[in-house]
Amino acid sequence: MARIFAFLYGLIAYAIFFVTFLYAIGFVGNLVVPKSIDSGGTTISAKAVLIDVLLLGLFAFQHSVMARPGFKRWWIHFVPTQVERSTYVLLSSLCLILLYWQWHPLVRVVWDVQNPAGKAMLQVLFWLGWLIVLTATFMIDHFDLFGLRQVYLYLRGKDYASVGFATPMLYKYCRHPIMLGFLIAFWAAPHMTLGHILFTVATTGYILLAIQFEEGDLIRAHGERYQDYRGRTSMLLPMFQKSAVKPAERS
Repeated sequence: MARIFAFLYGLIAYAIFFVTFLYAIGFVGNLVVPKSIDSGGTTISAKAVLIDVLLLGLFAFQHSVMARPGFKRWWIHFVPTQVERSTYVLLSSLCLILLYWQWHPLVRVVWDVQNPAGKAMLQVLFWLGWLIVLTATFMIDHFDLFGLRQVYLYLRGKDYASVGFATPMLYKYCRHPIMLGFLIAFWAAPHMTLGHILFTVATTGYILLAIQFEEGDLIRAHGERYQDYRGRTSMLLPMFQKSAVKPAERS
């Protein structure tokens, strides 16, 4: 029964994540969803800005701290290892839901592209960004990344083994294509408001900082192999790999 409950828990956490992810597209793009980043309008005030910054900070804190190996080693004393990733995904989703719900739109216009070609280009980039985000997760292991593989193996009575380090497809040209996709989607806005740019600047700063922590973890986990990959592959701007750097050649 424990295995079945763990699997169902993982399924529910994944379902909540996926709905939250779809809502994020509508939220940032002001599409379909009942409340988006620019829905309604809020008088610009220190209180409104502070609430939005705190919501962004809460997500950043939870998403980054709970991803650290040291926290995971402590956390699994309270949460079974098999559902640790699903719990992380669930809490990240709940932080985003809180952000969607309590976000204070600041609708003063920063820029508004009226040129049809420019507007169309930004809309294409917006969708391309989200496509990169989603497809890049499948290039490594989508279901491991969001906890389903862990609970499925537990259900089958099999031991979990890490998917290991690999650089398939986009990862050959960019170390963090998921983050690249988010940056493209967030900045590609034909109509940019003050609230939207606050969201975008804050998340851009968080992404750049979080990458540094993540890369430190990856270096500790994979050592020289990741160091070589890092030396020849761009962090965010896609480009062809440089020749491998031999350890003796590094300064």
